[in-house]
Amino acid sequence: MQDIATIDAALEKLNTAWTAASQDIYNAQQGAGAADTAGAGAAPTDGAAQNATAADNVTDAEFEEVK
Repeated sequence: MQDIATIDAALEKLNTAWTAASQDIYNAQQGAGAADTAGAGAAPTDGAAQNATAADNVTDAEFEEVK
């Protein structure tokens, strides 16, 4: 037999921890983004320049689909 109350309490605790961790990650990314922008100086900050940088890091890989 399952103890639903214990499972619900554990899920609530897990969700609370996940929310806190997610907020910490978000805050760290925002802080890193602000530091990157501040250190960029006269570098372009438009979306096209950022997309070009992301495209440069693409790695093609072969794969096989298994059904």
